[in-house]
Amino acid sequence: MKLHTLLTALPFVKVPEANPEIEGIYQDNRKVTKGSLFICIKGLTVDGHKFASEAVKKGAAAIISEKELDVDVPVIVVRDTKRAMAVLADAYYQHPTKKLRMVGITGTNGKTTTSHLIDQIFQDAGEKTGLIGTMYIKIDEEKIETKNTTPDSLTLQQTFGKMVNNGVASAVMEVSSHALDQGRVYGIDFDIAVFTNLTQDHLDYHHTMEEYLYAKSLLFSQLGNTYEAAKPRFAVINNDDPASLKLQKVTAAHVLTYGIDHESDFQAKDIKMSADGTVFTLISPEGEFPVILQLIGKFSVYNVLAAITAGYAARIPLESIIQSLESIPGVPGRFELVKGGQSYPVIVDYAHTPDSLQNVLQTVRQIASKRIIVVVGCGGDRDRTKRPIMAQIAVKLATDAIFTSDNPRTEDPMEILREMETGVKGEEYTVIPDRKEAIKHAVQMASDGDVIIIAGKGHETYQIIGQTIHDFDDRLVALQAIKERKNA
Repeated sequence: MKLHTLLTALPFVKVPEANPEIEGIYQDNRKVTKGSLFICIKGLTVDGHKFASEAVKKGAAAIISEKELDVDVPVIVVRDTKRAMAVLADAYYQHPTKKLRMVGITGTNGKTTTSHLIDQIFQDAGEKTGLIGTMYIKIDEEKIETKNTTPDSLTLQQTFGKMVNNGVASAVMEVSSHALDQGRVYGIDFDIAVFTNLTQDHLDYHHTMEEYLYAKSLLFSQLGNTYEAAKPRFAVINNDDPASLKLQKVTAAHVLTYGIDHESDFQAKDIKMSADGTVFTLISPEGEFPVILQLIGKFSVYNVLAAITAGYAARIPLESIIQSLESIPGVPGRFELVKGGQSYPVIVDYAHTPDSLQNVLQTVRQIASKRIIVVVGCGGDRDRTKRPIMAQIAVKLATDAIFTSDNPRTEDPMEILREMETGVKGEEYTVIPDRKEAIKHAVQMASDGDVIIIAGKGHETYQIIGQTIHDFDDRLVALQAIKERKNA
């Protein structure tokens, strides 16, 4: 694509005389190739403007910048390069999200599970699908590792372009509050926006719950302000969450609600749980339906209701949606059983917020016959205010709480644990900083009928200590501890 053609996407910019062919777009100077457009992005720690000269040496044909630069290629100056990158990426990759059914999911908890449930519904309906989230990026059958829940706008548009080229019909993505606040999803033409819930997390970034909710609300306000019969927009909202009314007000899209405690378009009643799964009656616009899930817990019912509502908004028959969901055994790292032939359930879950930890432990209390042993920690360089709260929840809802490390990053692991302990003074608990030893201790103390919950990391296969990423998978560590105990 010629530079002048590409720049038509940016109104009122000063267009240079030179009109080179643009062979690619990059924000990382290390990836620049001959004939590409380099966009200077100011990050939290690195300013891309400092690398413009290196990008030119590597063959960049033009630069997008927030200031004039002394280089030998055209420099297009814009007010905000992040906004410009979103617009240019969308144009360069031929507006791919207009060719996809786009589903965005935001909320504190449940994004990953809900995205996988919706993805399965679309697949079972005969569609090729794409998925972007915490665990990976998926383009049809191909899976790609990802660093952030929601990548930057350039990576997203590149990915959507690949999806279109691979025949993908529907794309489901997790949309984090950071991504919304930083404009990473600018330019994405969402059809369906899903809200799971809002509970305390990321206050190290957003500072207040009001700011956190505002960031989440952007997904719904950005659905647009018109009603197109050929491309209707839907806001799928958890009607039991206090933020529901605010989100309904900020969107002009058609609203569909789901819930358990409040009357909703899609509502679950007569919920019954066991160690084998969950059953409930679905109240819907088309009547009542029995739903029999392999998933466990009230939080799983909420995720399933969100998926049902989104699938219905996508015009998939309700009977087909229910059939898809009943066939799903679970999502990796979300209430995942570790099976080593032991006589006590060992469950690994991603619960790393107060609300998610409480949900998991309350679910276990409904199915446990004896002790509940929880291994839990709090991440370093993250919201410190939730540490004593999570400790309180662990001590209150489990019979045995073991506090340990969970990605301490650049913080002192012992200081994190001390902050957790401030919430449980006078209570009984155990502190074992080494996560492997903490899991081993939980396995060693378990008896028949007890339940072990290993919370916080879920699907993650690493532990971040300082600046170093170490191989660490709670599931494998637990399995090894089970085998060692059996062989002892």
